[in-house]
Amino acid sequence: MKALLDTHTLLWWLDGDEQLSSAARDWMVVASHSVLVSAASAWEIATKVRIGKLPGAVEVAAQFHECLMAQGFTALDISTEHALRAGSLPGLHRDPFDRMLIAQAQALNVPLISNERIFDNYGIRRIW
Repeated sequence: MKALLDTHTLLWWLDGDEQLSSAARDWMVVASHSVLVSAASAWEIATKVRIGKLPGAVEVAAQFHECLMAQGFTALDISTEHALRAGSLPGLHRDPFDRMLIAQAQALNVPLISNERIFDNYGIRRIW
């Protein structure tokens, strides 16, 4: 089974942060589960590091692929299908990173591991 991580989920996992729910943590530690991390998360982390909103994630931004490999996570590229789907999503949620994650979860028919309840409005499964 596969699932896609929201950016905060990735960062909380890497930091061992208590904000990560037990359901999310329990799902992620199952060896047979495949954890996907979107290129949108790399984009979001790098952007927020650059503008000073994520000063604690400088190393993650600098060594993104190495961080994923060390955790056994799989990088998910953004395809034109994902981009078109994200751009066409209805609703008022304007965050471009979240819209991409929603689009990818829809396209791949995988759950998103996230605390963002707004994602429920887009017909995707959410683990939290």
